[in-house]
Amino acid sequence: MVLDTQIKAQLQQYLTMLEGDLVLKISAGEDKTSRDMVELVTELEKMSPRITVEHVQLERTPSFSVNKVGEDSGVVFAGLPLGHEFTSLVLALLQVSGRAPKVDEAVIKRIQAIQEPLHFETFVSLTCHNCPDVVQALNIMAVLNPNITHTMVEGGTFQDEVKAKDIMAVPTVFLNNENFAGGRMEIEDILQKLGSKSDGTEFANVEPFDVLVVGGGPAGASAAIYTARKGIRTGIVAERFGGQVNDTLSIENIIGTKVTEGPKFVASLEGHVADYDIEVMKSQRVAHISRKELVEVELENGAVLKSKAVILSTGARYRQLGVPGEEAFKNKGVAYCPHCDGPIFKGKNVAVVGGGNSGVEAAIDLAGIVNHVTLLQRGNELKADRVLQERLRSLPNVTVLTNALTQEITGTDKVNGLTYVDRVSGQEHHIELEGVFVQIGLLPNTEFLRGTIDVNAHGEIIVDKHGATSMPGVFAAGDCTDTVYKQIVISMGSGATAALGAFDYLIRHTAPTQELVGV
Repeated sequence: MVLDTQIKAQLQQYLTMLEGDLVLKISAGEDKTSRDMVELVTELEKMSPRITVEHVQLERTPSFSVNKVGEDSGVVFAGLPLGHEFTSLVLALLQVSGRAPKVDEAVIKRIQAIQEPLHFETFVSLTCHNCPDVVQALNIMAVLNPNITHTMVEGGTFQDEVKAKDIMAVPTVFLNNENFAGGRMEIEDILQKLGSKSDGTEFANVEPFDVLVVGGGPAGASAAIYTARKGIRTGIVAERFGGQVNDTLSIENIIGTKVTEGPKFVASLEGHVADYDIEVMKSQRVAHISRKELVEVELENGAVLKSKAVILSTGARYRQLGVPGEEAFKNKGVAYCPHCDGPIFKGKNVAVVGGGNSGVEAAIDLAGIVNHVTLLQRGNELKADRVLQERLRSLPNVTVLTNALTQEITGTDKVNGLTYVDRVSGQEHHIELEGVFVQIGLLPNTEFLRGTIDVNAHGEIIVDKHGATSMPGVFAAGDCTDTVYKQIVISMGSGATAALGAFDYLIRHTAPTQELVGV
């Protein structure tokens, strides 16, 4: 069975929300994926009287398109949209049927203003937790503008095409048969890359906030919820809601939640924020912050947001090696997310650079997929938890190299090896491989604060026990600060601390724009 009983029950509920009749046009062959696809669309047809199925010839086989009766939507699934892509299928069914996607009106206008024909293709793996964000964003664009089409291509089903296009990471997006972009993107990111940039006019009439949170990760969400619960005007401005948590597969240290996945946890954070009167401004980068009568937060598009207090929760990003070949072969063998890109390297030889928890966990995960993993640690011993080290060393297809300093990632059109120096002997060595996963920690996203707010030698914002920074009325929380430990649960706690610190600041220094509650 393609769909188990539980998924069928959930799907049945969603299908009652269809607002118009649909035609699923399927192009199927005799292979197993085609048979499974026929079974899937047949099940959908049985579940709803609004769905009918037609057998046609599409560009790829097996594939099927989701259409309104009498018109083509441009939304196509090549390969089975199961695993992480099952939600993409459900949303496509609802949105093509006429259910309005949850997109800001300003963004909708930017999508509908596109005049030239755009044919997008997104290559995904069903284990990639970042891929659905891209697939769903491009599906929405296709639904809202007849000039735009989008096809999700499941790489495992179309391996020959993946090899021919030298796709080494997912998601990878092609536009009109040319490589367009890779990695997780939201609609605003795609529009900006297309040249449709926000000019900031949508923020021209935004009233000053009591508290404006910069960043939408666990710290930012926690801070915003805490301040909103005080009944004061709260906003969040974030480039990427959820931040680094979006790139985390398994989370097992949130007390009270035994296990969850990063994207699922981010969805719960976003849902919790939505329960409060919090103005969320996504896909916006902050360029500068200054203290005048109010704290002024200038965005890269030139807009200026004002607030009586600000909480910085900008998080961190993957640290790069900074060696020759890393930038040149990014998404061509150099990767940072083993969960997303691991399946691309099935049966191949790869390296993991980094001996901390993230590096050792990546090596363990990859060992179950690839032919061989070489883990390189520049120090004389691994830094990961002992239990992880024991698990790693028990694997027959893993080699651990300590005192190994990476010098260069080599290749021609894609990665073919890695050069390192033995720090003890001074000898240089070269390993032939096809992928390099960089797992050497994080860098705080604080470059825009230089010269305005005190940071330490690592670029981390210096805060006191209340979360206050060196600028009056500005607080900070989470991985962008000088907190000793970088953990989700600690970020959430520090977000609450900064929110309470900011609230106390408002009481003592300003008159909030709304009546205070909970004092």
